[in-house]
Amino acid sequence: METDTSRTDTDLPFFHPKPTPARPLQGLTILAVEDSRFASEALRLLCLRSGARIRRADCLASAHRHLRTYRPSVAVVDLGLPDGSGLSLIREMNRAAHRVPVVLATSGAEREAAARTALEAGADGFLPKPVDTLAAFQSEILRHLPEDMRPQGPRPLDATVLEPDRLALREDLAHAIALLDRDAPPMGYLRRFLLGLARSAHDTLLAETATALPGTLKQGERARLKAQLASRMAGMAAV
Repeated sequence: METDTSRTDTDLPFFHPKPTPARPLQGLTILAVEDSRFASEALRLLCLRSGARIRRADCLASAHRHLRTYRPSVAVVDLGLPDGSGLSLIREMNRAAHRVPVVLATSGAEREAAARTALEAGADGFLPKPVDTLAAFQSEILRHLPEDMRPQGPRPLDATVLEPDRLALREDLAHAIALLDRDAPPMGYLRRFLLGLARSAHDTLLAETATALPGTLKQGERARLKAQLASRMAGMAAV
C-alpha cells in the first residue's frame, strides 16, 4: 500500500516552506517504510505536528517504487518488512549517488542489536519503538539534518505523547491473525511484527508472548495465539 497525505501548499511550484521553531520539520518529505498500520499512524501524527509531509510504503517493493520517482528528505525504515529486511534498503540508500539526507532505522524487536546492525548498514540513527513523543522524533531527525535545513533560533522541546487511532491497531491484529491462518505462517516475520506492535501499543503481555514464540507452532499453540489476538480485538471493540 502506498499512501500520500492530502495535497498541501508544498505541492505548489516554487513554494518552499521553511522550518520554524514550532514546526521544525516544515518543508520536509518523510518516507515511512513501515508495515504496521498502528506504527504508521503514530508517524503520521508526529509528522503532522512537526510540519512534515509523509508518504508511506509498507514493503521493500513499494519503497523502491517511491524512490524511483522522488528523493525524500528523510527515510524512516522498519527493519522487519514482509518481503525482506529493511537493512538491505538502508544499504542501497547509503550507496546511492544522490543519498537521502537522513536515513533512520526503526524496530521494536531486539532494539539494541537492531540499532547496532542498522548503523553498520549505513543508517544515520535509530528510532526504537514506540516512537510516540514529538521531542524524541524531532530531535533524532534534526540532529542529522544539514545545517541549512534546520530551524533557526531556540526550539521548545515538546514532550507531548501522541495516541494513534486504535482502529489501526485492530487492523494490525487482524493482519497477524490472517498470517496465522496460512498453511505455513512466516514465524520469523510474525514474531518481529507482533513484538514491534506490542511495544508500540505498550502491551506487556503481548510482548512477552511474541518474545517466547518458537520457530514453528503446533495446531494448539496456533489456536491459542489466535484466540489471544482475537480477544484483544474484541476488548477494543467493547471500549
